[in-house]
Amino acid sequence: MSADLLRAAIRDVVDFPQPGIVFKDITPVLADGHLFRESISLLCKTTGGAKIDKVVGIDARGFIFAAAVADRLGAGFVPVRKKGKLPWKTRQTAYSLEYGQSIVELHEDAVKPGESVLVVDDLLATGGTAAAAVKLLDELGANIVRISVLIELAFLNGRSKLGAHPVSAILTY
Repeated sequence: MSADLLRAAIRDVVDFPQPGIVFKDITPVLADGHLFRESISLLCKTTGGAKIDKVVGIDARGFIFAAAVADRLGAGFVPVRKKGKLPWKTRQTAYSLEYGQSIVELHEDAVKPGESVLVVDDLLATGGTAAAAVKLLDELGANIVRISVLIELAFLNGRSKLGAHPVSAILTY
């Protein structure tokens, strides 16, 4: 199956969550077992066969993909959450996103120094959320093998905020 079938299933929602935004709705992919399975397979392939210790998912839609990828790779799953959602000692960082500011957190013991990590999210737009997750992982000494997303909005240049970390996108708009 090609990524074209995934692209055909993703729907554009105009003026959501605010005027001027064209939201890429992935729920049709999630609702179709074959397309969802294929999206997970394609995300797994972005590792190039590298051994992955932890798959880090970014709140919230990234959790859907990252947990499935972690299971498929036999790796642990680590959530990067919005502030106040994790129950133990955390590291946190603030960042800007397309329509505001936010703070994300990661448990201090979520990743050990040197562990190989795959960061997974549904969408890379301006790169603020992914850059915040990368900052936290770098502070913990993670070896970030790759940042993989289902969709990249390349015109927003989010990759530029991710430094030298390699990025893979299944679909690019």
